[in-house]
Amino acid sequence: MKKIITKGWLLITIGIMGFNHNLYSQPLYQVSSSKNNDMKLSGTSTLHNWTMDSKTFTGNAQFGSNAHQVTSIKSLDFALIVLNLKSGESGLDKNAYKALKAGQHKNIHFKLISATIVPGEGNKCLVKALGTLKIAGVTKTITLDVDCVVNDDASVTCSGSDKIKMSDYQVKPPTFMLGAMKTGDAITLDFTLVYKKQTGI
Repeated sequence: MKKIITKGWLLITIGIMGFNHNLYSQPLYQVSSSKNNDMKLSGTSTLHNWTMDSKTFTGNAQFGSNAHQVTSIKSLDFALIVLNLKSGESGLDKNAYKALKAGQHKNIHFKLISATIVPGEGNKCLVKALGTLKIAGVTKTITLDVDCVVNDDASVTCSGSDKIKMSDYQVKPPTFMLGAMKTGDAITLDFTLVYKKQTGI
């Protein structure tokens, strides 16, 4: 009887270990060099709307997925170098970099805390991503609605949008043309990131 009980506990222990292994050994993904990658900050001003755009950033994630959908997310982050943002207007860019304190805080950074996944149709799902967004050295907790798509090559495209206020991050809205152009406090962060599964890790 003792051997039967011991064997039973051994099987349960192995089962729990296997479950934990599947839960925590999600493969590592990194932001790829895809031409579809894009991140924008956009807002309004007294003269016209403006957009600063970048296609160069970094990020890592750990996704659990089946053949078609993301089923779990253990971690996700992305970072954008502020100086990579360009509007096409050098004066606005210069003042924006100053306002964002690019010299002291070079990155805009998001890091996931927790995620709730809502399955969608086909290869799509919606992720309610609770995380921290750091801008100009100030960190705030936010919730992003992120659309995730599992692509044919097993990469995962994450896209979303969030409205934020520069004043929440102690950023003074930049001006342009000797103050004639004043930007509004509210800005929108739009992003599309393609995470590629890493091999040999």
